[in-house]
Amino acid sequence: MTSPPIAPAKEYSFTTHGVTVSDPWHWLKDPSYPLVDDAEVLDYLKAENAYFESQMAPLAPLVKTIFEEMKGRIKPDDASVPLRDGAYFYSWRYREGAQYKTWLRSPAGGGASGKEEEILFDENERAGKRDFYALGGLQVSPDHTLLAFSEDMDGGERFTLRVKDISSGKILGDEIAETISAPVWSADGKVIFYVRLDEHWRPHQVKAHRLGTSAAEDRVVYEEPDAGFFLGLGKTQSREFIILASGDQVTSEVRVLAADDPDGEPLLVSARQKDRQYGLDHAADKFFIRVNDSHQNFRVVTAPDNAPGEENWQELIAGSNNNYIRGLTAFADFVAISERTEGLDQVRILYHSPARSKDEHRIRFPEATYHASLGANAAYEIGPGHDVPELRLNYESMVTPDTVFDYDLEQRRLITRKLQEIPSGYDPAGYRTERLWATARSQGGETTKVPVSIVYSRDFKRNGIRPLHLIGYGAYGYGYPPGFDAKRLSLLDRGFAVAIAHIRGGDEMGFGWYLDGKLTRRTNTFNDFVDVAKFLIEENWTSAGRISIAGRSAGGELMGAVLNAAPELWGAAIVGVPFVDVLNTMLDADLPLTPPEWPEWGNPIEDKAAFELIRSYSPYDNISAQDYPPMLVSGGLNDPRVTYWEPAKWTARLRATKTDDNLLLLKTNMGAGHRGKSGRFQALEEDAEEFAFILRALQMTHEGS
Repeated sequence: MTSPPIAPAKEYSFTTHGVTVSDPWHWLKDPSYPLVDDAEVLDYLKAENAYFESQMAPLAPLVKTIFEEMKGRIKPDDASVPLRDGAYFYSWRYREGAQYKTWLRSPAGGGASGKEEEILFDENERAGKRDFYALGGLQVSPDHTLLAFSEDMDGGERFTLRVKDISSGKILGDEIAETISAPVWSADGKVIFYVRLDEHWRPHQVKAHRLGTSAAEDRVVYEEPDAGFFLGLGKTQSREFIILASGDQVTSEVRVLAADDPDGEPLLVSARQKDRQYGLDHAADKFFIRVNDSHQNFRVVTAPDNAPGEENWQELIAGSNNNYIRGLTAFADFVAISERTEGLDQVRILYHSPARSKDEHRIRFPEATYHASLGANAAYEIGPGHDVPELRLNYESMVTPDTVFDYDLEQRRLITRKLQEIPSGYDPAGYRTERLWATARSQGGETTKVPVSIVYSRDFKRNGIRPLHLIGYGAYGYGYPPGFDAKRLSLLDRGFAVAIAHIRGGDEMGFGWYLDGKLTRRTNTFNDFVDVAKFLIEENWTSAGRISIAGRSAGGELMGAVLNAAPELWGAAIVGVPFVDVLNTMLDADLPLTPPEWPEWGNPIEDKAAFELIRSYSPYDNISAQDYPPMLVSGGLNDPRVTYWEPAKWTARLRATKTDDNLLLLKTNMGAGHRGKSGRFQALEEDAEEFAFILRALQMTHEGS
């Protein structure tokens, strides 16, 4: 197929706030969605896929080469570090050649060496020959006899909850459809709590299922009345309370239910207040609450677990301009606080006992630039008043592979439990990483400094002509971590530098960094990314037209905006499941994610100013008659987060409008959702395709340029 398919423009328009908007590719949105059965729509998506295959066919040898490189960096029988939970060590492992994990356990008396090991759950058996499989949650009952798990078979993120008897391997008759997130057990192991989805993919109910009864009899523990709020479910580290968290992007509300009283009514901690977020954990008869009521970077307060209302809040850690509190986990003796100071991750240990106040400290990590976070920490008793002698941590940098540390709390030392193995070989001394600062424009006319993480090979020549791969996200307060990615070695070893632009909209520099990239300040995010690229050009890291860019989801919106704003800078773009039809999506209150998204983007239905602002940057609505670089766009037919028609409409309008002959490809996964293919090697195939596309676009060879 040598010519791209052309989606016909069909007259369609709508008027909002007195403004008429033309949308000639509106027809690509199947009115039967989430069922997609419109023959014309499906024919177009299939034609685009056929064109994708035809244009990528000449690159098949390169794709295979890159795929084998990436596969060679994955340990075939990779396994997790066993984690003790009560009388067992739990872990997962890949069988050699397997796409999915096998979950295991062994008695604690047998050590963590795998003796007396038994298989709990094999994802490969459940996946079978399906195109897609995702395990949504896996929870062992408190007495370690039952396993509750949830599965998604098509990428639509509507999970079915089931229960397995561990000793016999039998799947019990308790089956519940239309759920999401991990299930939670009551203390006696007789009741499972879960989140139920409505017909619009909205997590709106927490229900309680008593084993052996019909799901139709399940009790509604709490139903969220606000369509803009989604429900979440969890359990405190102490396992004494079940957490029912409701919220949108800026406001939250938490209820707690005693795990040993599954038929009880949840207790409201503090009623929702607009623009106030809070979350909590529990230990030592207290709730530890992270809240942004008095400072945008959050503070920590405590409250008695029998009277957690804000009238009883006692400040433990004050809010600070220099210290962004990101989360906490409470243990019997101490609370571990996740923080970020000057853009760097920190973990602070704070003991409950006043007698140990002088023992408060931050964990020291081995590198100057890194990403560190609290890992999975399961409780098990070693004596009265104690629960964990070591704290599990995850650590990486742009040159250091994923590392699992246990932190010895008494000796204050890090113990390496696992360092990601690269079977094909990897020497961190062959690469360099730096943290740079780029000057970027702000909407008010002032400037700001934007951090940039960059990695490159030891022999990289900073001569202004080398290729550079620039990635970013910049939304929802998600900070893009400066972590390790074995896949990117296929670019670094071909002469690329790879940079992460830590743009506003994320939280790298504190919660205010997020606020400066949302709502009326959204264009700061796009300007930051463009100005980071210009900075890297000015500093001779690369040159205009030698930069490939990549972003997914809201990062795909970023790609669409910067492609419209500064197409001359980019040599290639990977635009994954992109949120590019922003105006239409935010005007459609029937879509599941739209009402909860209004605090992030604005409500163009009620607010004319929000309508005008979104319309001014929405990538689909701002495509113009200009040259664009080569682009590879992807979507998922079953994607509930960014619907398939967003990348399809955007691609169709680009084809009809752009003035160049550069390659534009659209690939729609017809059996997957937001995250693409699910198997570990299947996913690598898509990564290899993207890198091959970049290399082709920048006319690179295996040896580099």
